[in-house]
Amino acid sequence: MIPANYSTISFPSLGIEVNPGRTLALGPLTIHYYGLIIAIGLMLAVVYACRRCSQFGIKQDDLLDGVLWVTPFAILCARAYYCIFSWADYAENPISVLYIWNGGLAIYGGVLGAVAGILLLCRIKKIKIGALLDMVALGFLIGQSIGRWGNFVNREAFGAATNSFFRMGLYNTVTGAWEYYHPTFLYESVWNAVGFVLLHVLSKHRKYDGEIALGYVAWYGLGRCLIEGLRMDSLYWGSVRVSQLLAGVSCAAAVSVLIWQRFRPHDKADLFVNQVAAQTAENAAQTQENETKE
Repeated sequence: MIPANYSTISFPSLGIEVNPGRTLALGPLTIHYYGLIIAIGLMLAVVYACRRCSQFGIKQDDLLDGVLWVTPFAILCARAYYCIFSWADYAENPISVLYIWNGGLAIYGGVLGAVAGILLLCRIKKIKIGALLDMVALGFLIGQSIGRWGNFVNREAFGAATNSFFRMGLYNTVTGAWEYYHPTFLYESVWNAVGFVLLHVLSKHRKYDGEIALGYVAWYGLGRCLIEGLRMDSLYWGSVRVSQLLAGVSCAAAVSVLIWQRFRPHDKADLFVNQVAAQTAENAAQTQENETKE
């Protein structure tokens, strides 16, 4: 939920002080920056995926079809996940569950929803799940890195009070005083950006389908587990931070599988992109042979 009593934002160690608006008025339309920033992150992720999909054996048309129906499902699951674990904020006014522009989209809910949609897409389009997840994982990191800045304009998803060099100041209009917190949205944005660069480079040397997806789960899980411990708005299950628990477990599981796969033999001919290329070449040869006979 948006803390309405915060206005100006500062990073005193960097000499930065801004007061970004939460909405943009275009005539009769009111556009919320939170949604706009998430949309920009999604758009850039799709552009990146379209440019690289052939390197994973994925047709661009199949990719765009998936984006059109997986994205709404992912947003729905992200919102449902958040509302379920913070139902006390919505119990008195359940209709506010629909006010997603006020913030409240849980990354893990979105990822789980997207993966469920991707599994169905792969079944329908006959795409190897590991190959598609490898490509989508890179898009996730782009979207998550940019999308976190929606938390910035909403003055949310910050951490505990601190006087560290990287502290973020929020001016409290009620008390008339500055409050300083860990900018956890910034930590996670930078962590995801670094993860994208690393996995982008590694993706050009994949040994098997699913390797980059596992790397994403390990990298994001580690970062989220560490950063979540600083946040003040964590979703709890009893006394347990839900996202921190999921992050730690998923990171450990992904690292375990990566280590196991490291000692297994892999043939690059088994990569989906190479299977598609071999099948295409075989079809072309068969067509040429048929034309010659005619």
